[in-house]
Amino acid sequence: MSVVQPLIGLVDGNNFYCSVERIFDPSLRNVPMLVMSNNDGCAIARSNEAKALGVTMGQPIHQIPSHIRKQLHVRSANFALYGDISARIATILRDLFADVEVYSIDESFVSFKGIRVQDRRKVAAEARARILRWVGVPCCVGIGPTKTLAKMGNKIAKGTEQGVWNVRRTDLGKFPIGDVWGVGRKFAARLLAEGITTADDLVAADPRAIQDRYGVVLVRTQTELNGVRCAELQDAEPERQQIVVSRSFGSEIHSQNDLAQAVATFAQRAAEKLRARKLTAHGVWVFLHTNPFGNAQQYHPSRTVRLVMPTSDSRTILEAAQAATAAMYRPNIAWKKAGVGLVDLSAEHVQQADLFAQVRNPKSERLMAVLDQANQKFGRGSMSFASSSTAPDTTAAWAMRQEHLSRSFTTRWDEILTAR
Repeated sequence: MSVVQPLIGLVDGNNFYCSVERIFDPSLRNVPMLVMSNNDGCAIARSNEAKALGVTMGQPIHQIPSHIRKQLHVRSANFALYGDISARIATILRDLFADVEVYSIDESFVSFKGIRVQDRRKVAAEARARILRWVGVPCCVGIGPTKTLAKMGNKIAKGTEQGVWNVRRTDLGKFPIGDVWGVGRKFAARLLAEGITTADDLVAADPRAIQDRYGVVLVRTQTELNGVRCAELQDAEPERQQIVVSRSFGSEIHSQNDLAQAVATFAQRAAEKLRARKLTAHGVWVFLHTNPFGNAQQYHPSRTVRLVMPTSDSRTILEAAQAATAAMYRPNIAWKKAGVGLVDLSAEHVQQADLFAQVRNPKSERLMAVLDQANQKFGRGSMSFASSSTAPDTTAAWAMRQEHLSRSFTTRWDEILTAR
């Protein structure tokens, strides 16, 4: 006897970044607004009003016609704020659903396990209501037997008043192939040329022909559209293979000290992420870039430093990153971007013994614990290393442009709103 698997839901915050900004600034409601990428370069979130004006996702701000740009309310990306609101939404979902997979900052898959058939839409509607009432972000919920169908249901739900949609077989014939999760722009163009215009057409196609032309990934999408699950919910984050922290600079830098400071700041942040996941790194990877759109000399070096023993100690990681940076630096080069990656990761409790090196250093672990606790309690950068520039009040030469940054309403005591 086959076991009937519980349905999957996808809860997605509508225009998430814009919606979060509107929570704390009501003047942004019902007006065209954008949230910009790092250095205020491109649109990464658009309100419905901005979409109606023809602003496209990823469009550079300077390419938006001036008469439209004058109508837009622009905000710089405030990822700390968005991440905090996302965590609050996940907490609400965990109170309602047995299993929750936080797929991205604005999307979570949920399982309807243990929820009666007649109560599914009611529970989904309750999730939407709680998130809107307790957090302030409007959401939609798509329901289906697979992740791909739940994603489809969410897309359909955005066009309904209820904001909840349980996918039916007849929906596939109306759903454009280009909107199917996992198809992509290039595959969509090829599929359209072959006469596959809807999700139903893809389901009806010969799986062998699809695999020959497009590979196994699209076959999995086809299988999931047919109601057969290829991917289960993951209630825990999958093991990371690497951790990378990188930024494009607000303006080009030339000084070796400024470049070293930027790399040290990224290395310290990467080490914090490493410890938060209880991992250690066997290597430190540093990469540097000049401006690919500039006319100056192009130079894109990278170097990996292998560590004697895996570690999460910021001091060891900083030392390796700085050594790699010094080896790659060239004078008279205008640097535009840098990054630090921690590679070959393993769990901190799984380490191979070494005859000539200490496997674990209790003093190092205690020192890093104090560092992390201080930054968690008083804010990131409250305690850092002299070589980096992580303090909140520090403005480095390489700092990102964030001319329209909103306040840290939920993550800094001095910026919390005051009720009168």
